[in-house]
Amino acid sequence: MAEAFHNAYDVFVGRDMGGREYSVTPDLIGVYGNGTEDRNAWYRGTSPFGAAIAPALLFHSEVYRDLAWYLPNLIGNLHAKQEWEIFHPMLVGDTVRTHSTVVERYVRRNREYVVNEVLITDTNGRWLQRSRTHQSFLIEEGRAGFVVDKDREKQVDRKFVVGAGAGPELDPAEKTITIAMCQAFSGPHRSYHTDQEMARALGFPDIVVQGMLSVCFISEIMTRNFGAGWFCGGKLNVSLVNVVWPNDRLAVRGKVREAVPEGAKTRVHCDVWCEKPDGVKTIVGAASALR
Repeated sequence: MAEAFHNAYDVFVGRDMGGREYSVTPDLIGVYGNGTEDRNAWYRGTSPFGAAIAPALLFHSEVYRDLAWYLPNLIGNLHAKQEWEIFHPMLVGDTVRTHSTVVERYVRRNREYVVNEVLITDTNGRWLQRSRTHQSFLIEEGRAGFVVDKDREKQVDRKFVVGAGAGPELDPAEKTITIAMCQAFSGPHRSYHTDQEMARALGFPDIVVQGMLSVCFISEIMTRNFGAGWFCGGKLNVSLVNVVWPNDRLAVRGKVREAVPEGAKTRVHCDVWCEKPDGVKTIVGAASALR
């Protein structure tokens, strides 16, 4: 067994993090809406799938329910990259099961990355979605001052070009991040996503808005633009490149890059990103859905 080869407390590729069972309820969807301000009518009434459905990323933070896969140095740790594949919608009233596994570790520059994959299935084992979360940890310890301050995003190496093609733009969204949204999305427990004192203890000058919130914003515009084609074959691969702070206003945008046949449907590939009013990008990458 792998556990006999590895130290039981090590974070190794193949480490089984277990899982949980959930009922998809209106209350859970309500909490999601409070955190994201995404209140699509499909979540409350009829949808193309008959009954009400859950937001595609309802269980956005399942990967963080057990942090035993984190590396010891928590100072300055950041959500770096997110991948998601959506195979089938979750209907209100469904029971779903999750399972989490450490699938990769790698080093880039002064950070070490751990990748945790979460698989969500129905009670018969059908795959509903799969996600991979890349969390980064500073290799060196004992740094003085803030690991990431609010001037970092102004540096030349923090500028990112995305959406430069000639394709049509997606219907966008605008979001102003409030403390109440942070507490609904990342609470109710205290963390550096909800409490300034804890954020400062981990090397940040202010609350760090949870990266998954921006990922959910991207999911919202993909739902708005592609409907059922997002819930039945949607894909997402984004990098979280700059920190979002409380009271930041984000434009959530996308642009079609190309459309290619996929069976009887067409897969539409898009550039997607979030940006602040001064043009600072906070998340950049790609998403696709079926038409």
